[in-house]
Amino acid sequence: MNRIDPKWAATLRQPAELIDHGLAPASQLADLERVAARYAIAVTPEIAALIDPDDPGDPIARQFIPNALELVREAGEHADPIGDDAHSPVAGIVHRYPDRVLFKLVHVCAVYCRFCFRREMVGPGKASALSQGAYDNALAYIRAHTEIWEVILTGGDPLMLSPRRLAEIMADLAAIDHVKIIRIHTRVPVAEPSRISEAMIAALKVEGATTWVALHANHPRELTATARAACAGMIDAGIPLVSQSVLLRGVNDNAATLEALMRAFVECRIKPYYLHHGDLAPGTAHLRTTLEHGQDLMRSLRGRVSGLCQPEYVLDIPGGHGKAPVGPGYLSQEREPGQETRYRIVDYCGDFHIYPPEP
Repeated sequence: MNRIDPKWAATLRQPAELIDHGLAPASQLADLERVAARYAIAVTPEIAALIDPDDPGDPIARQFIPNALELVREAGEHADPIGDDAHSPVAGIVHRYPDRVLFKLVHVCAVYCRFCFRREMVGPGKASALSQGAYDNALAYIRAHTEIWEVILTGGDPLMLSPRRLAEIMADLAAIDHVKIIRIHTRVPVAEPSRISEAMIAALKVEGATTWVALHANHPRELTATARAACAGMIDAGIPLVSQSVLLRGVNDNAATLEALMRAFVECRIKPYYLHHGDLAPGTAHLRTTLEHGQDLMRSLRGRVSGLCQPEYVLDIPGGHGKAPVGPGYLSQEREPGQETRYRIVDYCGDFHIYPPEP
């Protein structure tokens, strides 16, 4: 699965191409063309080579191959499900938390996830990047707000930029005295690892600020030998990596897959960071789980893997209210009048204990 067949010569962007390569049935062409008219499609050779066309429930295909269910919008789904617009003082900037901002540089990706919470902002008819004027205004905003300690480059995928342009952006940000951390959110090391060249790695390192990279992957098969080598190149250069994953129905919503994914991250020297509950983006209901199921999985993970492998299960509260941990609780208070407060604690096996113990 790691070796790319010569037939995967280019990124697949049209429903007919997906059908020609055996990744979708011809009977779905009309439906897939309707999806493509609304939402972007891109499947790189690396990702296409991972898909088992004989498996109708293939977890890689579920993430990247369009589905007619994307045209079904359920109650509560919203074009801006996490409220970016409500916290965007200037184009390209989202300032939701006091000490950090999102800087949305580009609106293109190497691959387009079918569950993307920004799916209405990328694709057909959308701008591909900030204009120079908008970029300058965004920098001016960051300079003017001295509380901003961290700038998170996102989009789209910032590693779709050329190394030359990325180096310019990194230098612009590092020149701002109060910006100490530049974090980059990306899928490129998994989706198009050849982009992680020596020049790209050099562009990520900058004097005056510390670079972190957050890698998005949802299934252990995504961490191929080439993807691992791309990540190792950054880590060996002194750039720390953390992970981001989304809990997805039919992709990673079972304990064994999550266990394998988190262990694979740690084996690659990538610290598991966030496991996101699926956002209420339009047409994504068929990929979302319930919060209760996510909590059950996190309980199971607690007992199955090392503490190094534990992500934080989070929900981005609709309306722009930020992320909140939504993992299971392990502690409840038990207090009798006139007696010492004690706590009821559940262990990873599901057994309950009293703390402090009864005398």
